[in-house]
Amino acid sequence: MKTIEVVAAIIRKDDKIFATQRGYGEWKDWWEFPGGKMEEGEYPEEALKREINEELSTSISIDKLLYTVDYDYPKFHLTMHCYMCSLLNDALHLNEHEAAKWLSREDIHSVKWLPADDILLPMIINELNKNE
Repeated sequence: MKTIEVVAAIIRKDDKIFATQRGYGEWKDWWEFPGGKMEEGEYPEEALKREINEELSTSISIDKLLYTVDYDYPKFHLTMHCYMCSLLNDALHLNEHEAAKWLSREDIHSVKWLPADDILLPMIINELNKNE
């Protein structure tokens, strides 16, 4: 089975996290954390900053590695390095996704998450609870 290695940004602003909705492909309309594939020779942090700039036309600060998800989708194995991040400015532009939302701990389950992203939700809720 083919393995795809990606990075994902869990962008936090106060007590909310940023979620994006896929606008294409087999998983169209499902929700995910923004990010994408690492390029050959790239460190995960470099890939994440590049991907967020490409997808959202913004810059982020990478605060910490939250978790690395390993998940078997039907057609490939996904290794996803997930980082807690914050915005360096408030400008966000959706270049690849069809929609986006800021979700609080209470409404984090209100969207249909991709299976690999869904694994992160208890950890994210724990992170949101830490800073109350």
